[in-house]
Amino acid sequence: MPDSSPTAVVMGSMCAASVRCYAAALKGGTLLVDLGEKRLPLRHSHHRYRIDGPNGVQTLTVPLVGSTNNMMTPMRDVLISEHGDWRRLHWGALFSAYGRSPYFDYVADDLSRVINGSQRYLHEFNRQLHEVIVEFMDLPLTTRYLDAGEEIEETVEDLRGRIGTKKPDTLPIRSIPYYQMWTGQQGFRQDLSILDLMMNMGREGIFTLMDMTAGV
Repeated sequence: MPDSSPTAVVMGSMCAASVRCYAAALKGGTLLVDLGEKRLPLRHSHHRYRIDGPNGVQTLTVPLVGSTNNMMTPMRDVLISEHGDWRRLHWGALFSAYGRSPYFDYVADDLSRVINGSQRYLHEFNRQLHEVIVEFMDLPLTTRYLDAGEEIEETVEDLRGRIGTKKPDTLPIRSIPYYQMWTGQQGFRQDLSILDLMMNMGREGIFTLMDMTAGV
């Protein structure tokens, strides 16, 4: 990523995306989210996010309606399934992982309203989570959502398929250790959801995100 003027970053819709994803977005200053993105089964983070708790790293998955989770369905049409009482399970996992973290109580109500909401579409759920994160962490990040055929006027860096996938990316983003509740038991955990940074560092987490791309 260039170190001169900010460059808009294009990504797919992600569910509580990783710290690395937010570092890349913040570097650009403008995040363009592609709601027309397809080939979603090849991705990982559009409906999964990783948190760290007393039992180690846990991947939480938002179940999808099977007929909409196929190669040719654009993100805007992917539907959430309410199978398996997943909302209660997600909230229980978040409370177990971060209930005693420094900033949980300050953001719990807003986060609970999203997790225990009634969204039908995955992109709505992802967007609401993103809004809570950006507002609480006070991130200077402008987010726009692109529909099919919409032209992009900005100079952009297209990170679709390059970040937030099952395979590690090769982007020039450093891993910067920050305070984690469970570090003493397990050591520092990399590439977790931005929720981990938010719960442990609050608004000071922005300095971690900036350090991850400083000078690159």
